[in-house]
Amino acid sequence: MPQVTSPSATKHTRGPDAVVRLLMTVIEYAIVISLLLVAADVLVRSLVDFARNHTTLAQGVIAAVDGILVVIILLDIAQTVFGNLRSFSFPVRPFIVIGILAGVRDILSASAHLTLNTGMTTVEFRDTLISLGVGVGVVIFLLLGLLILRFAQHRDDGRVSHSARRQPSREH
Repeated sequence: MPQVTSPSATKHTRGPDAVVRLLMTVIEYAIVISLLLVAADVLVRSLVDFARNHTTLAQGVIAAVDGILVVIILLDIAQTVFGNLRSFSFPVRPFIVIGILAGVRDILSASAHLTLNTGMTTVEFRDTLISLGVGVGVVIFLLLGLLILRFAQHRDDGRVSHSARRQPSREH
């Protein structure tokens, strides 16, 4: 006897929806691979520049740390996109963490700029302080968002566990 499939089942596996879904998956994998390649390139260049850098040690370390933080940010983005592929959901928390990392990177860069550049003009000094202040503000704002998400998740978990509480079983 031939098997009959429902129209909704064939709708998800055939037709334009399947082509679009496949194309989106291919593009997402291409994005993940591209991010990994860029991260590898930045990491190698940062380490090579650090090894070849014959200026001050402080500038070399700051440039290397900056490059490594960029690699961490790229890897976090790639992991988030790849997680999206596996779960078909779009989590907010990883992007907040990525934003925090990027903000910390900017803070470190502005701090290093203030520390290492002794011949700054007043305008450069002011702009660097503004950049530093904005970076700190962004990090604090994103940390508050992360905290709100954590409390919201605990509250939701509490509701679920409270309402799903089982009655003790009676043994005979």
